[in-house]
Amino acid sequence: MKTYVIGDLQGCHEQALAILDRIRAHAAAAGVAEPAILFAGDLINRGPDSLATLRLVRQLSLSSGGLVDSVLGNHDLHLLAVAYGIRPEHKSDTLAEILHAPDRDELIDWVRRRPLAIRSGEHILVHAGLLPQWSGEQAMALAGEVQDMLRGDGIAEFLAEMYGNEPARWSDDLQGADRLRCIINAMTRLRFCTADGEMDFKMKESGTADPSTGLMPWFDVPGRRSARQTVVFGHWSALGLKLEANVVGLDSGCVWGGQLSALCLEDRSLLQVQCPQFKAPGKA
Repeated sequence: MKTYVIGDLQGCHEQALAILDRIRAHAAAAGVAEPAILFAGDLINRGPDSLATLRLVRQLSLSSGGLVDSVLGNHDLHLLAVAYGIRPEHKSDTLAEILHAPDRDELIDWVRRRPLAIRSGEHILVHAGLLPQWSGEQAMALAGEVQDMLRGDGIAEFLAEMYGNEPARWSDDLQGADRLRCIINAMTRLRFCTADGEMDFKMKESGTADPSTGLMPWFDVPGRRSARQTVVFGHWSALGLKLEANVVGLDSGCVWGGQLSALCLEDRSLLQVQCPQFKAPGKA
């Protein structure tokens, strides 16, 4: 078996097709006809072809017999919130084609049934990060709590309570909306936190923090309990490609004019395609 993880697509359809061709050729050279392919979330938004990209990944998933899947990213959750009338579209969104597509309902239903985290052997795939208090086993169980809500009849009520930066620190005693919001924020938005796991959502456009702030990348927290597994994530284009023994960051800025990256988990082969700049970094 060969398992490949692809970083944030963000609606870059042509680049998605190109990296899939690279993956199939790499797998075929190793004698693998049907590789497993996982996406690190943020399949859509900001890029030019969100509808085509979402249709592509959904069809691959449905026809793969479980070999193709994606975790949820913050942009994927934003699509759900807009589709259910919880949030308005942003000026920078490229979601209109999805929201007005004839197969809109099928696409939205597929998105809401995606996992928040996927375990593949000793690897855990999540869009953004894991809080340092969580072991890999606990993280998977917590992801399941959110997945149950998204797949249930009360999804609209859940989405209405999903937004907000509090609570910023995990406690096993958290309950209800606070508990689920903390899980979602960590797994789909986290970049920096303090040594005791308090999340910060203000710093977005850097891969490092001033030591005087007390902030550090979530994966650098001493004693992080998930360090026994390799955590694979996207979400952090300012950090860029990061390949370490137990941490893999795959958001290499496809939509910003960087690369779309894919990594074979078994042999650490890195596959990349160059991308045109669809969005300019920084705030307008």
